[in-house]
Amino acid sequence: MSDIRLQIDGQEVAAQQGMTVLEAARGAGIEIPTLCHHEKLEPYGGCRLCIVEIEDRGRTKLVVSCVYLAADGLVVRTRSEKIDRIRRTILELLMAHAPDAFELQKLAEEYGAQRDRFEKEPMFCIHCGLCVRYCAEVKQKSAVGFIDRGIRKEISFIPEIAARECEPCKECFPLCPTSYLQAAYVLTRSLASSADKVG
Repeated sequence: MSDIRLQIDGQEVAAQQGMTVLEAARGAGIEIPTLCHHEKLEPYGGCRLCIVEIEDRGRTKLVVSCVYLAADGLVVRTRSEKIDRIRRTILELLMAHAPDAFELQKLAEEYGAQRDRFEKEPMFCIHCGLCVRYCAEVKQKSAVGFIDRGIRKEISFIPEIAARECEPCKECFPLCPTSYLQAAYVLTRSLASSADKVG
């Protein structure tokens, strides 16, 4: 039996205590876009694409739906001019880093995002953290992690662990919304192979 009743896009939705707004919406067949969410992982709220507008006790605010808990009587709007504008800007910023990513192109078409609005800084990783978190939380191997911070932040495989764990696994590869992960792994493997030959 459901503990909570809330309204999402005018539809009454039943949810269990502890569910996020995103989980409640998806459970009711209401789609909210995400790039950093995965049902097996702890909520992260990194990409901000799942932003929605909520009304609670007469107050309205924008929240990230993958980390915001559903509550009784909550009123949620998943689409509005403001929400679409925010999502469009997020997508345009991400496409400056990964302009050819299929997942981004698909969402850009839906939200009218312009591929060339911001100056290109191709790094191809959009810092969704799916690979890092999946490897740590689900596989418990920590073969890939973030290095550096801010604009210099990037993912990197730990060669010693990756050499042992990644070849038979590769479960994180399909999670990557830009396909950068596979390229990073191939590079790590080739560098490790070159080092072995020199050694």
